[in-house]
Amino acid sequence: MGRSNRAARSPEPALTTGPDGRGHAQGPLTRPVGSGLAELRPDRDRPHAWSLLIDGAPQSLVDLADPTHLGFEYQRRLGHLIDLVAPPGRPLTVLHLGGGALTLARYVAATRPRSRQQVAEIDTALTELVRAELPLERGWQIKVRGADARSVLERTPEGSVDLVITDVFSGARTPAHCTTVEFTTLAARALAPGGWYTANIADGGALPFARSQVATLGAVFPELCLTADPAVLRGKRFGNLVLAAAHTPLPIADLTRRVASDSSHGRVEHGRALTDFTAGATPATDATAAPSPSPPPGVFR
Repeated sequence: MGRSNRAARSPEPALTTGPDGRGHAQGPLTRPVGSGLAELRPDRDRPHAWSLLIDGAPQSLVDLADPTHLGFEYQRRLGHLIDLVAPPGRPLTVLHLGGGALTLARYVAATRPRSRQQVAEIDTALTELVRAELPLERGWQIKVRGADARSVLERTPEGSVDLVITDVFSGARTPAHCTTVEFTTLAARALAPGGWYTANIADGGALPFARSQVATLGAVFPELCLTADPAVLRGKRFGNLVLAAAHTPLPIADLTRRVASDSSHGRVEHGRALTDFTAGATPATDATAAPSPSPPPGVFR
């Protein structure tokens, strides 16, 4: 889904006081940002929670009172991986490629104090909006760079991060240059021994993009798994799929238990089942890659 900049600005909503003591918008707030029209929409059930949408496509959910709350199913699945990459509470060095409302960076900071995190978010206007309306807590070591995800990855020192989380979308599509063997090789280079690479992607139907992405990660990493809603895996609906890859064995049993106990039903594919899922798909390269598919009309309604 493409995005267009719009000059129109909604009337300023009334303000309410958030848990940080600052005034925040009470009703939906919209702003044009670099990637389209951003909307912060209050959550009906959680008084300090906000959803971020870009041109109508849901991007993130943030609860200022509880940064450990992950409202989107794909974020909860990434949260499970964050929980399992190291013993509970141990600080991590994390590189987030794609920032949005910084939901996962907040989660890491809250669950693993003293973690050092860097976020690559090319849309600086979006980052300014998020920082103003959904401020980070003092003391969190989160640095946001206004740059392309791949360019930040290229400059990341070798062996310097425990976890790379790729959640890069332009509109509702992952850009081609962030889907390739070359990109994945850069991510593998950045990982410290025992580190993991994770990615959120979206696909539907016969899942050709997802199958190619599994093949792409498999060209670089020996250990892989994929987590998604069974309906997405069966091609019944368009949705998110979360990939994880490493040079050491992944905790498949622990991840499977966590996914099975989640409020949104999910399935973990690995080993032979994941090989069968790939079904001879070709890895994407810089010469052949295409963006992820556009969501079908009405998928976000």
